[in-house]
Amino acid sequence: MVTASTAIPLRAPIKSEDLTTQDVSGVFVNTYTKVSDVVNLIAQVNISKGTVITSDMLVRDAGLITTSNAPAYLPLAQGYVAMAIPTGEQQGVAGHITVGDYITMIAAAQLTLFNKAGQQQGAPQTVIKTVFTNVRVIQVGPAQINVQPAAGANASTSNQGQVGGVTSSLTIEVTQCDAEFIQWFLSNSVQLKYTLESFHDYQPAPSGPDPACLTISAAKGVTAADVNKRFTFTS
Repeated sequence: MVTASTAIPLRAPIKSEDLTTQDVSGVFVNTYTKVSDVVNLIAQVNISKGTVITSDMLVRDAGLITTSNAPAYLPLAQGYVAMAIPTGEQQGVAGHITVGDYITMIAAAQLTLFNKAGQQQGAPQTVIKTVFTNVRVIQVGPAQINVQPAAGANASTSNQGQVGGVTSSLTIEVTQCDAEFIQWFLSNSVQLKYTLESFHDYQPAPSGPDPACLTISAAKGVTAADVNKRFTFTS
């Protein structure tokens, strides 16, 4: 049976290194025999090391966890922050992005944003750049679409009446430095669009500070020149 190889906190996306398999005596129901069946599901309770994993401990989306079970904090790595970004049907892959997914962010910006004079000769020119990759989604809300508990649609009726439709926001885990760049794009009417990465390309969730932005205080503000220097829109 699949068991927890380490303690798994409530609302944490489950990774393969959190799990192991072992022979267990006794009678259990709704258990798993393959680690791959549990990876990327979300713990809706605190799971102790050595516990046999059952489907009623897990959900496919953190939005299904009841408020009474929700912790006072999000599962953020040291040095990272949570940031909500707007989304919609065409911007956010038609609602297919869910908790635990990784997305890539594409920015479409007019070159006038980076001209000191603020003027541009001829027709407006738009440059499209991939600006962030492997951005982890830690929450989706407020609307949900086709979300079910890990045990299936008939496992629980506690979520009846849940709002349907494509979500209007994604909560992502980023450094404070990257959060400033994203906010610059949003504040300057730069069009952001997201692509959903294949789960085969998912990177391990951050487990410690990013060397490029070790602490929140490392963020010093962002200007158009900073954006152009990092993402080279004009070259």
